Amino acid sequence: MKKIEAIIKPFKLDEVKEALQEVGLQGITVTEAKGFGRQKGHTELYRGAEYVVDFLPKVKVEIVLNDDLVDKAVEAIRDAAQTGRIGDGKIFVSSIEEAIRIRTGETGEDAV
Repeated sequence: MKKIEAIIKPFKLDEVKEALQEVGLQGITVTEAKGFGRQKGHTELYRGAEYVVDFLPKVKVEIVLNDDLVDKAVEAIRDAAQTGRIGDGKIFVSSIEEAIRIRTGETGEDAV
């Protein structure tokens, strides 16, 4: 089993969700996040005072899935989230040792 974490632009969430559903994935977890990379934030003017907005709004999408779906899911996320501009985000893939469904006690791939 693998866990995919994708940090994407908020307005791309619906497209990413639909792309993952087309691949056959049903469950995802979405968290509102803030951060920056090469974008380095930007300056804004508020009531005549200039200030720096270091952390930009992002969305973190998390999915745990079977190994055979990882490549399709990564491709779906990349294609749906890509704008071609700086700040499109990142995708991280890591291994999951165990998964347990709380309601039934199922473990491993059955729990996913």
